[in-house]
Amino acid sequence: MPAITVFGIPNCDTVKKARKWLDANNVSYEFHDYKKKGIDKTTLQSFCKELGWDAVLNRRGTTWRKLDDSDKADITEPRALDLMVEHTSMIKRPVIDYGDGMLLGFDEAAYAKHLAG
Repeated sequence: MPAITVFGIPNCDTVKKARKWLDANNVSYEFHDYKKKGIDKTTLQSFCKELGWDAVLNRRGTTWRKLDDSDKADITEPRALDLMVEHTSMIKRPVIDYGDGMLLGFDEAAYAKHLAG
């Protein structure tokens, strides 16, 4: 099984659910904490290429809601990437890179299909 990296922040409820599932199913992974390590643009671009930038951009969180309307209007992929690098909490969580693909959010069926040994 290829190496698995879970990208997120430790206090996010969805990340907690994902990590709990991985631990319960004995799936080893590395945790990448955005708050401590940030995210580089190249890695973020790979998320967006695989999952779609519109899906990766978290429009439900408080960080997005606090942006000026001018920053949110007519958002493009390059602008979204810049915002997500600057404000990592604007990246939907978790992003799971399992080598052969990526998963976004917590979906037990998808985890069982792609991550369980």
